[in-house]
Amino acid sequence: MMHPMLPGRPTPGQAEPKPTPAAGAWPGPDPTLAPVTVRSLQRAMREGKTFAALTCYDATTARWLERAGVPVLLVGDTAAEMVLGHPNTLHAPLDFLITLTAAVKRGAPRCLVMADMPFMSYQTSDADGVRNAGRFMTEGMADCVKLEVDASFAPLVALMTRAGVPVVAHIGSRPQHAKQVGGYAAAGKTADEAIRIIADADAMLAAGASMLLVEATPLEVTEEIVRRSTVPVIGCGAGAGCHGQVVVLHDLLGLTERQPPFALPIAQLGSQLSAVADTWKSRVREGTLGEHPYALADRERAEFLRRIGRSAASDASTGGDARNT
Repeated sequence: MMHPMLPGRPTPGQAEPKPTPAAGAWPGPDPTLAPVTVRSLQRAMREGKTFAALTCYDATTARWLERAGVPVLLVGDTAAEMVLGHPNTLHAPLDFLITLTAAVKRGAPRCLVMADMPFMSYQTSDADGVRNAGRFMTEGMADCVKLEVDASFAPLVALMTRAGVPVVAHIGSRPQHAKQVGGYAAAGKTADEAIRIIADADAMLAAGASMLLVEATPLEVTEEIVRRSTVPVIGCGAGAGCHGQVVVLHDLLGLTERQPPFALPIAQLGSQLSAVADTWKSRVREGTLGEHPYALADRERAEFLRRIGRSAASDASTGGDARNT
């Protein structure tokens, strides 16, 4: 039986499924061709095939991103900003992100879904971290978890790995630490900082991380991490040398007030959304709502009018409009 959300016969508005490439011509991880796994991304890394990743927070958007062939979806703690309206990522509740992660996985069952572990879901103790990572894997149906780390988190990453949790170690600029430095900022801009980030990457690899995510670092730092890494490296404002690239989807859609220079808008859905809302307001004001598809059969209508004390004749004389009575 064909899964209703997997490629097959296209539904209205859905593009035709992509043809399967010839043997030996693997195009890289693509959920329209096969489910994407950590192994898929490792193979892409070995074969020099880059892959795209986008943030996603709901099943409907996930379904369309899967149909587009985006292999990796990150349910980021940026949901605190994009969905909940907070000024930073610190306010993403654990249970909320677990719920969103499960929704995205239901919408895109063939994508690799990465869950972002929010602020204070793993920093208080290693036991809490492993337990909460397990919740993302079971309740949230995540394929891997991401956590912002430096070398001091190596024991926790090792524990998660031993428990069977694929870990994406987020190094470089770490938004959950933004208040320590007075806001979002690039990382590794001095030689000392750059060496520390390289040490963080080495520690995460030694601890068994399945992937690295490097954010907002100079090209030289990123290139050295990629050169040393035995696992896929995903960049976020870290240059084109990474194996994969991730940005916030809302930036590409033109839905945010300011976009970083590495995620400039591809569409302007913000202004289009406003135009749609304005048109709907006009339709409501003018009563041009389209056809009304729901009607009583003649017999049921007559019985309904009898029970409310109105005759079919009187109803016809008023045009069936209760506002004329």
